[in-house]
Amino acid sequence: MTAPEPVTEPAPPGVTDPAPPGVPEPAPPGITEPAADLAFGAFSDDGPWVLDLDDIPWQWDIERIRRGTRREVPRLLAPGRLPPLGRLTRTLVEIGGALAGWMVFEWRRPSSRAGISRRLRLAFERLGSSYVKLGQIVSGGEGLFPDELVSEFKLLRDQVPPEPFADVRAVVEIDLGGSLEELFEWFDDTPIAAASIAQVHAARLRTGEEVVVKVQRPRVAQLFRDDIAALSWLAPRLIGRIPVTALANPPALVELFAETVIEELDFRLEAQNMLDIARVLAQTGQRGIIVPRPHPTLVTRRVLVMERLEGFAFDDVESMHAAGIDTHALLQAGLIASLEGAMIYGVFHGDLHGGNLVVQPDGRTALFDFGMTGRLSETQRLAFLRLLMFGTTGDQRGQLVALRDLGAFPPDVDLEALAHDLELDGPVKDPTQMSADDLMAEMRDVTKKLLGYGARVPKELMLFVKNTMFLNSATAILAPDLDMLQQMMTIYAYFAQTHGDRILREVGIDASQAAPDPEAMKAAFLVDSDTETLTFRDLQARRDDVRRKLQRQRERQSRRRRRRGTE
Repeated sequence: MTAPEPVTEPAPPGVTDPAPPGVPEPAPPGITEPAADLAFGAFSDDGPWVLDLDDIPWQWDIERIRRGTRREVPRLLAPGRLPPLGRLTRTLVEIGGALAGWMVFEWRRPSSRAGISRRLRLAFERLGSSYVKLGQIVSGGEGLFPDELVSEFKLLRDQVPPEPFADVRAVVEIDLGGSLEELFEWFDDTPIAAASIAQVHAARLRTGEEVVVKVQRPRVAQLFRDDIAALSWLAPRLIGRIPVTALANPPALVELFAETVIEELDFRLEAQNMLDIARVLAQTGQRGIIVPRPHPTLVTRRVLVMERLEGFAFDDVESMHAAGIDTHALLQAGLIASLEGAMIYGVFHGDLHGGNLVVQPDGRTALFDFGMTGRLSETQRLAFLRLLMFGTTGDQRGQLVALRDLGAFPPDVDLEALAHDLELDGPVKDPTQMSADDLMAEMRDVTKKLLGYGARVPKELMLFVKNTMFLNSATAILAPDLDMLQQMMTIYAYFAQTHGDRILREVGIDASQAAPDPEAMKAAFLVDSDTETLTFRDLQARRDDVRRKLQRQRERQSRRRRRRGTE
């Protein structure tokens, strides 16, 4: 981009302004040895500053801050707590209006589910930042939420208008303790991106470093808290009333939303997430993925200054191939890093999508936006490790135990009864070989059984599944002819070779001896045992076939409802 006009006149030639308090002097030119912070983190080779973990003021009390934000969630979700009446009334008007309009005009139409999804999306847009953020979380839940809702809510991603620049300036100056002119040589008043919680601006420090500045919207923190309280009051009253939430649990979704966004409202936690992810990538040797350095001093609750990293857009395959980048290897590195962070270290980036990463000309992927970061307790990490390992070996009861320990089922759930009700001992049902009536009945039956056992989607599992769905869809762009079954075997071999001893010690599975069960892997993709290869194109064709069947069935049901209404 072309740099905007500086916010102050530049100093005359030969005159250097002193660095403002808290901003380190730039490193002298000509230094070629690797930056010292590369010893503990996966960063760029030549950063604008070098991080010293013993000298980062915003990091010193970070665990107390994290514990405080987690304790706030139960208070916001407390049953019987009367939410702010203004926001509750506005929410009831918008969501109630969406439901009423749908029931009057679209309930009996074939496009009924698409209609209510569109009406809810428009209501969420009118309700503002909190609901836009909730919709964005849902939009990343392919496979967890109905396709119509996911597709409609994806339109929320890039439709948040920016704050007036005067408000941005005020937040930066209050939080960083100096005027914009004292801190920055220039500061672009047009944001690079504007999201529901914050917007990002390009800037240059007075000491010459090119940075991006993430600035929280001035009134968003209180708005989010008010809306969480309103949603927690409303959610139990929506159970079974909105067709596109039939496969979800509205109270559990609000809890997931609260757990996710409360930590995002403090950028000191996000900066710490950046350091932790960088450390995991370095310790696992995944140097093909890098993290921008947060500034050692210019980080507050509402402002985050970080290193600027640029590269190819994730879907710019033509440019990547022209630069000699192996997009298959890039995809595999992303999948392994995501698995490794969760299984081995219990920390992983929780919001992978095309807008949160770029690919540099040397083939390394730069990650951004660490507000959503999955953090597993040791119990959860071991449960997650068991879940994935048992998935490759075909131990379905072991997977149920792991899901319970992750929090997907109540601690006292009867797993034997659940396994029996879900018919886990029976053959895998191929949805492409089922009639539309049978497919709909199977989905309703499984959903009813799961909800009957108190099933919910824990935050960390939701984030991981969301990431997996993104990487899965990225396959269509980067490696559409990749054999998915062979890819799973390759990744299993990597973990057996790299982490086999640890897996044996923690889970009791000798990964080097217990080869993955091909039938279990095929079952995970809902294909029969005769399938030899399964490319992403094949998988997408199967999904499209299932979607068409479901759509035809909904249209038949809608026609039957209309006929009954005229009789």
